[in-house]
Amino acid sequence: MSADAEGKGTATESVTIRFYRASDREGVRKVCAETGFLGSPIDAIFEDRELFTDYLTSYYTDKEPESTLVCEAGGTIVGYLMGCRKSSAKFWYHALHNVQLSLRMLVRYPSYGPTSRRYLRWLLWRGRREAPRSFPGIPHFHFNMLAPWRSVSRTRHLVDSFLDYLVQKGEKAVYGQVVVFDHRRGEKMFEHYGFRVVDRVKVTKYAGRFPGSVYLCTVIKDLRESPRLYALHRPSRE
Repeated sequence: MSADAEGKGTATESVTIRFYRASDREGVRKVCAETGFLGSPIDAIFEDRELFTDYLTSYYTDKEPESTLVCEAGGTIVGYLMGCRKSSAKFWYHALHNVQLSLRMLVRYPSYGPTSRRYLRWLLWRGRREAPRSFPGIPHFHFNMLAPWRSVSRTRHLVDSFLDYLVQKGEKAVYGQVVVFDHRRGEKMFEHYGFRVVDRVKVTKYAGRFPGSVYLCTVIKDLRESPRLYALHRPSRE
């Protein structure tokens, strides 16, 4: 399945949206690092790409790869949607994996610059308090795409493909956590796509690095009422 480029500022290559393969792992990690700071490279606030991408992607690519989709253009991964249907498995994975990450972080900490240390202090002391509500037992997802390939149609295409997958598996609901800048992406916009905003928390980790306020919203969708965002074909599992 492909979603062709459209609109000013998008790449000219067509983009294929398909299910994840093991060979996509490094491409997914690169997109994660290149979009980790509000759609821009994470290096501006945290210099250890390996640690950052391990924390955010390893469960999805290594333990539940069947719930991940990728966007491919010209043989290169330019975006992804990572999903989870097994919240209990993810919890226990991170219970162990986060200990390992913490030990690696402690060893590397003396070599980090001031900006990276500030990011880690936020993660340790404020990260949990600034996380909006989650729903254990309900599938969740998050996605990112490199700037040249971002478009409304591709985003709809990508999310619809994941919603199709969930419906095929018999899931009844899904939630996600979405970044909101000040008054952008209000409740009406989410409602337009069948999502309901259930929590909204101000995030301070970007203070001094980004003008304006940043919030993280939890949005939830009842798949029995509205199973799709946009009518498109399903991706193949070739």
